[in-house]
Amino acid sequence: MPVMRLGYARLRVEDLEAAKRHYAETLGMRVTAEGGGRIQLKGWDEFDHHSVQLEEGGAGLAGLGYKCQSADDLALYEDRARAFGVTVERMSKGDHVAVGDGLRVTLPSEQTIELYCEMEYVGTDVGLLNPEIRPRHTRGVDVPRLDHAAITAPEPADVERFFCEVLGFRASERLVSDPGEAKLLASWLYCGQTMHDIAVLPGPPGKLSHIAFWVEDWHAILNAGDIFAMDGTPVEVGPSRHGIGRALTSYFFDPSGNRNEVQTGSYRTYADTPTVTWTADQLAKGVFYIQREFSEGFLTGVT
Repeated sequence: MPVMRLGYARLRVEDLEAAKRHYAETLGMRVTAEGGGRIQLKGWDEFDHHSVQLEEGGAGLAGLGYKCQSADDLALYEDRARAFGVTVERMSKGDHVAVGDGLRVTLPSEQTIELYCEMEYVGTDVGLLNPEIRPRHTRGVDVPRLDHAAITAPEPADVERFFCEVLGFRASERLVSDPGEAKLLASWLYCGQTMHDIAVLPGPPGKLSHIAFWVEDWHAILNAGDIFAMDGTPVEVGPSRHGIGRALTSYFFDPSGNRNEVQTGSYRTYADTPTVTWTADQLAKGVFYIQREFSEGFLTGVT
């Protein structure tokens, strides 16, 4: 049984108040708790207590939380992770606000992921009884939910193997050097029915490429661009489209330089979805389908 989904991202930020303005005002997330140098936020259509935790001190990724179905699954993943050879430690209820017991695992690429099966339930802004389709009062982009994260690894194949063998992920798309040699350069991995819950890109260990938020449609991508212009948010790329995953996209930065994305339009995946392969000579088309131009800064610009 694979894990359920990406539950939260823990981000280090240099200025907690500036980060709060970005995620709460520009992106429109709801603050659910704050204190002790940390702020927890959620999108309007998320049920659990938070999907983003901001932590004062620098920039980059402090950890990614993946929600599992049961304590039995956690025990299974612990056994598999130890057999795989990565560092595993127990995570206790109270280590993070609103999160239950779990596991903390160090990936082969040195990032930390946290596996848990319980988080305090808060509910969406529209509720469960005869709900409206969206909140009446919006703020900023008003992102509904966290969608995925992308990390970097010196050897993406090692990280792909971990997610597939230990956590039951599958690869929706892969980037290889060429059809003959087929050295893995990047991998897009899913555990549910989204095109990817985690992407593993080439780069240094322990780094974050970006976290991404799902929005409803192309109009929402364009609206986000307007909000970024109003708020002076640095936009890196977009609005544009990916060839990989077919998503509509725009990339931008929070005040600490952590890359964010708003995206929509990817296809659904299933247990029998075949893997799409891209070759390195078509990378520009795969990453930015319309412009077919690729800047090395997109890979080297990590936190």
